[in-house]
Amino acid sequence: MEYRDYYAALGVPRGASQAEIKKAYRKLARQHHPDVNRTEPGADKRFKEINEAYAVLGDEEKRKAYDSLGANWEAYQHAGAGSGRPGNPFAGFEGFRPGGGGVRFEYRGNPEDLAGFSEFFRTFFAGDPGANTARTARRAGGAPGTRVRTGTIEELFGDYGEPDFGGNGYTGRVAAPPRETYEAEAEVSLAEVARGTKRQVDVGGRRIEVSIPAGVADGQRIRLTGVGPDGANVYLRIKLAPNSTFTRNGTHLRRELPLTLDEALLGAEVPVETLTGRVLLRIPPETQNGRVFKLSGQGLPQFRGKDRGDLLVRTRVVLPKGLSDEAREAARRFVDLVAQPNPRQ
Repeated sequence: MEYRDYYAALGVPRGASQAEIKKAYRKLARQHHPDVNRTEPGADKRFKEINEAYAVLGDEEKRKAYDSLGANWEAYQHAGAGSGRPGNPFAGFEGFRPGGGGVRFEYRGNPEDLAGFSEFFRTFFAGDPGANTARTARRAGGAPGTRVRTGTIEELFGDYGEPDFGGNGYTGRVAAPPRETYEAEAEVSLAEVARGTKRQVDVGGRRIEVSIPAGVADGQRIRLTGVGPDGANVYLRIKLAPNSTFTRNGTHLRRELPLTLDEALLGAEVPVETLTGRVLLRIPPETQNGRVFKLSGQGLPQFRGKDRGDLLVRTRVVLPKGLSDEAREAARRFVDLVAQPNPRQ
């Protein structure tokens, strides 16, 4: 089996960046496209070689596998890869597996020929024939199931996204031209974060209503697909309004709970306000100042998830003020009875 130098096919060095690989590919694809270059002998073959090279080098996972293979190609051949012997031809080559990455290819006719790609490619990088995502159509003179992408050369090879070529080089899926996008900002309260909300925002000179999911974070940027003018996308930046009661840590919340002396000393059931309502918290007798109680599931929901955080309640004992002489005397008798040891020792 002949080793294919995909870097040479695109005319780029092995250390080329993805941007350099993409630029070289687009230039060569325009030059050798069969709809453009109808007279040069071998243009169609050259175009397929360019597509094959970019299908590997343009995919991070396939490129890693290819680079690993290149360094071990001679040893691989000596191990009997081309002998036709059964078994795993990749044995002994750690980290390399065929078929990785996300590139999928179109098929015409017999799927066994992998639409004209080389034997080298079929052996090491063959994708799943059933994983195509392009539109299926019937072309005049073509077989049912032929995948067809029509349009101008600029549409097929312009700055509109990455072509997903088939084996003949000019069919496949190409991303649509990008629509204009808009930015907007929405301020939300913690209570709205807890349940989700809606906002009227100005987009392109007109007011539209957008839905804000529960669990959003301060500064989070949410893409709202197709809600702008002419179906444009809107990027909504979330601004969290200040809250004097709760502090946030991801999906968890914290707050203080003031207690009277008798509540802390003798115990009580104390109402606690949460973001979703009021709950009763049982305070055990002799609760110390600063003790933390966890209210499970009373925090914030996970953004587009099922989990919910907790509410951590920290007690703060508030001592009485303005004691009368009688109350002060009673307090002295009380502390004498308690005989509290020195907490600083």
